[in-house]
Amino acid sequence: MGYFVDTYAIIEFLGGNKKFIKYFKGKPITTILNLMELYYKILKDFGRKQAEIEFNRFSNYVVELDNATIKEAMKFRLKYRKKNKDFSYADSVGYIAAKKNKVKFVTGDVEFKKLPNVIFLK
Repeated sequence: MGYFVDTYAIIEFLGGNKKFIKYFKGKPITTILNLMELYYKILKDFGRKQAEIEFNRFSNYVVELDNATIKEAMKFRLKYRKKNKDFSYADSVGYIAAKKNKVKFVTGDVEFKKLPNVIFLK
């Protein structure tokens, strides 16, 4: 079984959090939006050279997004916003992309803790 790794999961993996390692065996997936967040975080904390290295490393994990995924993700975001959960655009798209690709969504984002199809780790 494959997994969808969100930005949180990738950062924890890069930081050596052993709880996340097994989800990176094989070939996990993510979206270009998560890669964008990762690039920014590493650029800010470690500089351009390291940001380029990690961007290139994880770019092989990116799955294509179609219009239906984007629309479903925005409906998901709106539904949960009404329940006082404020999922980001990237998180909303990632969650739906995981569902569409029939894989579990791996995150440490507490907002996802009780949702179906989520592996929540800290």
